[in-house]
Amino acid sequence: MNHIVISCIGADQTGIVDTLSKIINEHQGNWQVSSLHHLSGFFAGVIEVSVDESNTNALVSALENIDGLTCQIEVAKAVSDKVSTNLVLELTANDRVGIVQEISSVIHHQGGNLIKLVSSQSSAAHTGQLMFNAKVQIAMNETNVDELIDALEHIADDLMVDITR
Repeated sequence: MNHIVISCIGADQTGIVDTLSKIINEHQGNWQVSSLHHLSGFFAGVIEVSVDESNTNALVSALENIDGLTCQIEVAKAVSDKVSTNLVLELTANDRVGIVQEISSVIHHQGGNLIKLVSSQSSAAHTGQLMFNAKVQIAMNETNVDELIDALEHIADDLMVDITR
């Protein structure tokens, strides 16, 4: 069984997910994990599919030929990471240019592997100030967690970090 990771982007239109799911189903693929979004008039998505080795090439070819959708497809290799802990961090700060780079740099330099980042902007309730909100999943060695949290909290006075282990 192969696992393929599909990254797609194209002008948003009705039926894109239906088209993707039909092609995956026609090639006996199993849609496993996905993140699909409408961003500034575009459809953008990432999908993980498991598929029998005998159907992989035909599935990849069919996905690459969807009219109006550009797909990049990679066959994933099995990875067995030695990670002692997974953390979920909820981050809130005043929004500013470079905040994602600052956060990702701290995570990297503290030995963390950023597994998932979901971010958004919102207006603060009383001031209307633009706020940065993110939910971050990190895999890392348990012994480095305190140093990571300390380093994140020192990025800026306004950065709040909530941790779930």
